[in-house]
Amino acid sequence: VQLVESGGGLVQPGGSLRLSCAASGFTFSTYVMSWYRQAPGKERELVAHISSAGGITNYADFVKGRFTISRRNAKNTVYLQMNSLKPEDTAVYYCNANRRVGAAKYDYWGQGTQVTVSS
Repeated sequence: VQLVESGGGLVQPGGSLRLSCAASGFTFSTYVMSWYRQAPGKERELVAHISSAGGITNYADFVKGRFTISRRNAKNTVYLQMNSLKPEDTAVYYCNANRRVGAAKYDYWGQGTQVTVSS
């Protein structure tokens, strides 16, 4: 199983970035996909998640209206479009795949990609 994030980098306040997470080794289309982030000295927090078919999305209040999560099951990829970035968005962003089958829970993480918002 692999989740490989890309697209992070340094951007000025007000700018945009698009993160991608390429998945392999599991049936991507059956998993809920999420983006989390962790800033230095802080706990990891949920940013957004999207249902397996892509029809349902949810966002943390601090990114609503600025970030958009999407997925392309044919490409085994989930995206996070980040607009109007703020310095407080600076963090390592992680991709997560999870699925529950009865009592069993399957939970996978990527290695993270750094996003730095600074002038």
